[in-house]
Amino acid sequence: MARYRGPVEKIERRLGVSLALKGERRLAGKSALDKRPYPPGQHGQRRSKISEYGLQLREKQKAKFMYGVSEKQFRRLFSDANKMDGNTGANLVKLLERRLDNVVYRMGFATTRAFARQLVTHGHILVDGKKVDIPSYRVKAGQKIEIREKSKKNPQIVRAGELTAQTGIVEWVDVELDKGYGIYTRVPDREEVVIPVEERLIVELYSK
Repeated sequence: MARYRGPVEKIERRLGVSLALKGERRLAGKSALDKRPYPPGQHGQRRSKISEYGLQLREKQKAKFMYGVSEKQFRRLFSDANKMDGNTGANLVKLLERRLDNVVYRMGFATTRAFARQLVTHGHILVDGKKVDIPSYRVKAGQKIEIREKSKKNPQIVRAGELTAQTGIVEWVDVELDKGYGIYTRVPDREEVVIPVEERLIVELYSK
């Protein structure tokens, strides 16, 4: 399945949870989910029982849409996570968190992962001083992520930094927002990654 390019707030309403798809609107409490906390459509407010498969599929959809990956990419990530030592679900979350577009978002250079992905693909991001335009690039501990000098005054990047200064930054990155760079200090433990996803159900889905 190709990457979804439709109205993202409809996805949040359908899944019933904020996936951080609308940055500033979400922080201001103006997202569609805040205003209409039920699925879209004329039958959206009806309660319906979800099957076990439906619950598993919903968790996978949450993770896919939150991190902006296609079905093919997600299956590849799951396969890699399953080959690693340790808990497959936790490994999957760690691999998702290591994506370059996600790290750019986590460092506060973008208000959404979609904008962070755009920054990467358009060549605005340097990794250890070299341009990397692949959003799925897996960042390693100790690598330096930097906004290209010509892009540091981009109004959207500046605004993202202002909002991040208010909301705070995750503990596994060390960022100098005013200088436009940060260090990915370590891969986070699963318990540190606060996302509305039960990866256990994703593992059950792919294990059938």
